[in-house]
Amino acid sequence: MVAESRGKNQLLNKVAEIYDWLDEQIRLTDGLVIRCDGCGRCCDFEVFDHRLFVTPPELMYLAANLGDENLKPMPDSRCPYHLICECTVYEYRFAGCRIFSCKGDADFQSRLSESALKKFKSICTEFKIPYRYTDLATALENISKL
Repeated sequence: MVAESRGKNQLLNKVAEIYDWLDEQIRLTDGLVIRCDGCGRCCDFEVFDHRLFVTPPELMYLAANLGDENLKPMPDSRCPYHLICECTVYEYRFAGCRIFSCKGDADFQSRLSESALKKFKSICTEFKIPYRYTDLATALENISKL
């Protein structure tokens, strides 16, 4: 049991390191490459005509920080954690949320996404977790199967 707990803590720490790395990469652009007004329009995926995809380590990180009882399904096209122009899980938000900006440089965002996905895939390999890149609605529906 202790070894399992230690392994989970190591996994969660690695996800936090990736998020810190992403935040630093974005901070280094000094707002020139990623510009966000924080309006939350992109959190309504159907209206904005895009999808948010997540990985198992990201879901595990969210669940560990929110608690299983606070995980929400996604009954419509809006992220269930976005309420009244505010992300209620901002500190624990997914890589795609950190990277994407409707006013951002698409090439930079794409390169940063690819780098982050390689890191998440590496975590899956290291911890023997099946790697899946799943849209948020499906991932939240199946989160209990992780």
